[in-house]
Amino acid sequence: MAPLLKFPCPKQLSLCCVFVLEDALHSLLCGCPVLESLLLEGNVGVGCLRINSPTLRSIGICVSSCYGRIVENPIELQDLIIQDAPCLERLIPLYLIRGPLTIRVVWAPKLEILGLLSDGIAKLHIGTTVFQKMIAQSLTTSMRTVKSNLQKSRKNKWGYNPLDPIECLESHLRQVVMIYYQGMRPDVDFAKFFVLNAKVLKKMVFGSKNDCNDKWMANQHRRLQLDNRASQGAQFEFRTGLVSPICNNHTHDLWMDDPFVSTYADAA
Repeated sequence: MAPLLKFPCPKQLSLCCVFVLEDALHSLLCGCPVLESLLLEGNVGVGCLRINSPTLRSIGICVSSCYGRIVENPIELQDLIIQDAPCLERLIPLYLIRGPLTIRVVWAPKLEILGLLSDGIAKLHIGTTVFQKMIAQSLTTSMRTVKSNLQKSRKNKWGYNPLDPIECLESHLRQVVMIYYQGMRPDVDFAKFFVLNAKVLKKMVFGSKNDCNDKWMANQHRRLQLDNRASQGAQFEFRTGLVSPICNNHTHDLWMDDPFVSTYADAA
């Protein structure tokens, strides 16, 4: 029946805990010619999804399936390919460790918001730029308009060559929010990369489960080398209990300029 499904009017579509075959889902999306936002959460039956839509502006996705206990070896989404989406503004994996394993953005010239990102995504391709478990393998595509919420990779430590500058760090990055910051060496190494290299940074917020007492914060101040920050006007704030900001409703909230800001309103 999939080729017969035509929905000329809907602008929003949510599929949650649905068993759907790959061909049927592609046909369904083709039958929604004015669709603006798409939420896919906990579905099975589709291993690879290709998005070709002239109208889609927002995609929210979560792979973890509610069929896990009742369907043997369910087919879950492994590859999400944004093949041709000229109006896409936001692509939001909804949970840190629930895939999809590979995300490829081939053509989405208006993409502004990308996240939540973590090393739970094995590969992220944006044009010719490739991240392997959130560690950059190549940085050849300019992404000056993209906002992202990045969950640090536990072994990630980047070097920075001032003779080969990263445009985002030199001219664009103004706010960084790190959640689940524990102040251990991998956390410090990751955060220090931005502290020492983000030249127009205005504010960096650390969400921690620790008590954030004066002694602990003084130690973090020293280890992060905040006195040597690249942006002399940057402010640094440690907060207790800062949690992940995204919920599935944000997929359809196209009026919201930045879906990461709502939970971080006090931090912004």
